[in-house]
Amino acid sequence: MVFNITCIPGDGIGPEIVKQAKLVLDRVAEKYGHTFNYKDILMGGASIDVHGIPLTDEAIADAKAADAVLMGSIGGDTNTSPWYKLEPSKRPEAGLLKIRKELGLFANLRPALLYKELADACVLKKETSDQGFDLIIVRELTGGLYFGKRETVTENGIRKATDTLTYDENEIRRVAIKAFDIASKRRKKVTSVDKANVLDSSRLWRQVVNEVSKDYPDITLEHMLVDNCAMQLVKDPAQFDVVLTENMFGDILSDEASMITGSIGMLASASLNETKFGLYEPSHGSAPDIAGKDIANPIATILSAAMMLRFSLDLSKEADDIEAAVKKALADGYRTGDIYTEGMKKCSCSEMGRIITENI
Repeated sequence: MVFNITCIPGDGIGPEIVKQAKLVLDRVAEKYGHTFNYKDILMGGASIDVHGIPLTDEAIADAKAADAVLMGSIGGDTNTSPWYKLEPSKRPEAGLLKIRKELGLFANLRPALLYKELADACVLKKETSDQGFDLIIVRELTGGLYFGKRETVTENGIRKATDTLTYDENEIRRVAIKAFDIASKRRKKVTSVDKANVLDSSRLWRQVVNEVSKDYPDITLEHMLVDNCAMQLVKDPAQFDVVLTENMFGDILSDEASMITGSIGMLASASLNETKFGLYEPSHGSAPDIAGKDIANPIATILSAAMMLRFSLDLSKEADDIEAAVKKALADGYRTGDIYTEGMKKCSCSEMGRIITENI
């Protein structure tokens, strides 16, 4: 089968980790008789340097024309990069927000799985990490504070900033359906996270999620306030299966969940629209301090490629092979610097990519 994949290497370590993901995909294509056609586009700082804006209309068109999009990382050092002296609408992250909106990517899936081989790298207590955990955060991606009306004004000599948090019931319902559908193929539990004791938007969120749950009688639904969820993630992550939440809460909680796996460099993510189309990227940032040093962890990007095969291209067996190859590399003791512990085999970004490729 032939598939067209738009790639966004992006900034920082992005080009390095996307390169390794492509090598893994090429090995899958060789094994199963597929063809993956790649087209690279610019986004974020890389696009600013060439075009003066973080995302062009031509790049959006290329993304829309593909079967899926695979991305590395976007952004730079907010303290030193000239990109962050630009107005907010022209900074690297504005390109990411724009492509999500243009492609209708309303559901962000972020798995958090603690591999038994990395239990020692987990920051939690041993009795907690020994239990292991396997959860997925389903985050609404195109509404809420990040897309609401915002302004900064000066009134009577005092600067005032306003950000508006808005959700309508349709935005909530469609992402809730995604979460329940995913739970139906896992352990059949949804934890919906909100701040319904304070926010009107959260009260509506809870009402709509309750309505959706009536169509899934075999799935257990619980509601949890976001501050309690943040605590429970470090206290007892094994209790969670599918965590459903709005945009900003999901942004924060998914980063917390990623760190308790041992390294944010391990976690993939998918952003889906109402079809099978999706954008796939690692959960970590661009890590400009280690860019070009061949020491980044490519596993999150490689696992993102596996998610792409599974969710957008209907290649589940091929996705299984990639995930098994990653597990074998870890079981054989190979570690990049971020997950290295004494007695393991320390390897570079490119070496880890080669090892995983050879395991397929």
